[in-house]
Amino acid sequence: MTDASPAAPADSPQIKRPQVLIYTDGACKGNPGPGGWGAWLRTGEHEKEMFGGERQTTNNRMELTAVIEALASLKRTCDVILYTDSEYVRKGITEWIHGWKTRGWKTADKKPVKNAELWQRLDGLRNLHHVDWRWVKGHAGDPGNERADQLANKGVESVR
Repeated sequence: MTDASPAAPADSPQIKRPQVLIYTDGACKGNPGPGGWGAWLRTGEHEKEMFGGERQTTNNRMELTAVIEALASLKRTCDVILYTDSEYVRKGITEWIHGWKTRGWKTADKKPVKNAELWQRLDGLRNLHHVDWRWVKGHAGDPGNERADQLANKGVESVR
């Protein structure tokens, strides 16, 4: 017998979960071309910076990867406020994904969903947490978005 208790579902109201603020961004020099992703996470007094890149990718893939990597780095179920400047990511995960799943990962016009493997991974990760998805205007002076943008550009440089 083990002392470990099963993880509480993300929607369990009786559990006090850590509160995490996440800003994510993707960058691409050419589309497709070398790209990077960045994420800045903050909880209480602690913060974490993450970035990475791929030699041949698209901006949308990097935007998705930033969110995936940030959520995957959380070691337990959290209440997350996640800021992205990508309407593709925010609308995709809050609106479009339901139809894609119903149609077997096809769009309304019966074409395969682009980046389906990333969307599927993100769908699994978001179910582990309570995520409040928020859009922020990019390159408009928001400090968290600017920091995520700097990290995404570091990701681009890491693969050049």
